[in-house]
Amino acid sequence: MAVAIRAIRADDFDDWHRLWTGYLAYYETTLSDETKKIAFARLLAGDTRVHGLLAELDERPVGLVHYLFHDHMWRPEGICYLQDLYTDAPARGHGVGRALIKAVYLAADKAGAPQVYWLTQDFNQAARKLYDRVGQLTPFIRYDRP
Repeated sequence: MAVAIRAIRADDFDDWHRLWTGYLAYYETTLSDETKKIAFARLLAGDTRVHGLLAELDERPVGLVHYLFHDHMWRPEGICYLQDLYTDAPARGHGVGRALIKAVYLAADKAGAPQVYWLTQDFNQAARKLYDRVGQLTPFIRYDRP
């Protein structure tokens, strides 16, 4: 099965919602319906900074990625943050995650911001096996405001 990657469209809300809810559940997180509606609207707004893609197998959405561009003090061209990446459990092992990451790499190159980074939790061993093949682990440790 070939993985097809495409931009999220207005008629994708139900599939996007199902996939993003699966992603949030993995991280034991829930968001209000209002927050989800705002997030989806951002993906459709045509903003040059926030983007979303869907991966399809047999014309059925099975994965998503959200990414955004932002300025960076060390890189005049700015950088790209891959914020959310998710593949339906039955579709894992078919190259969906890799295809989504490569699509973000391509979008970043096209935007002139070839630096792409993302975060994951240390216990996410399945995803880290892929990330170790398509990215470079850094020594940075993240802190959040309490």
